[in-house]
Amino acid sequence: MKDRLFILSQYLLPHQLLSRLIGCAAECRAGWFKSRLIGWFAQQYQVNMSEAQIEDLNAFEHFNAFFTRALKEGARPLDPTPGAVLSPADGAVSQLGKIEHGRIFQAKGHSFSLVELLGGDSERAKPFMGGEFATIYLSPKDYHRVHMPLSGTLREMVYVPGRLFSVNQRTAEHVPELFARNERVVCLFDSERGPMAVVLVGAMIVASIETVWAGLVTPPKRALKSFHYDAAARAPIVLEKGAELGRFKLGSTAIVLFGPEQVQWAAQLAANSGVQMGQRLGDSQAQ
Repeated sequence: MKDRLFILSQYLLPHQLLSRLIGCAAECRAGWFKSRLIGWFAQQYQVNMSEAQIEDLNAFEHFNAFFTRALKEGARPLDPTPGAVLSPADGAVSQLGKIEHGRIFQAKGHSFSLVELLGGDSERAKPFMGGEFATIYLSPKDYHRVHMPLSGTLREMVYVPGRLFSVNQRTAEHVPELFARNERVVCLFDSERGPMAVVLVGAMIVASIETVWAGLVTPPKRALKSFHYDAAARAPIVLEKGAELGRFKLGSTAIVLFGPEQVQWAAQLAANSGVQMGQRLGDSQAQ
């Protein structure tokens, strides 16, 4: 009954309004407010500040600066294995495996459409059909910057409007097509293993998603919008393996996609496996 009420409340809540209001609070610079909020959050979720560049909770200008805090040099070493595919973020593996019949496994009998995840364009999804996916859930205590699993050249970014359901395990088990329903930013790269997608999925109270090349990604009109990065028209945007790609201001999930026979996930990883950014998720050599 408790789970049913939790899920029902998410259908009824005004997702965008609630998230934007919380986003405004997260940008508040009033000393008494932001210090209490940051202090409460750090204690509630047992945030490890010893690895942060700024350890003093009172030194952050607002909650979002604390939430997207940078880490100390060397806090997340990159796996040196040749061809290693790196975890893009701290968190837990929600699911990983093969994309079958254009569907990505979500949880407990639920799956979602690859085409819809990438904005409804079948040509955009075609290179990933029969390929591999890894879904990483970032909990509130985690480091919330997202990094490159492999080096890549950006070719397209797609903003896809949607709802803002929670993305925790309970919701994944009860809300059909969850990750293809939520607001998201799809980042498409050419990598050493062909096309690679990193999808930043928004969630309840996620105020915004940013990328390092575009900044805040929330078009004035909440409509699907694609941005192409043609190397002939501008200097190519190339990001090295492990480089920061973007960040979440509160919450969420990152989904990594590859084409068929391009990567093999590490055998020891399964649903709910904890991971850190830079950890080896698998190998990029075709098997």
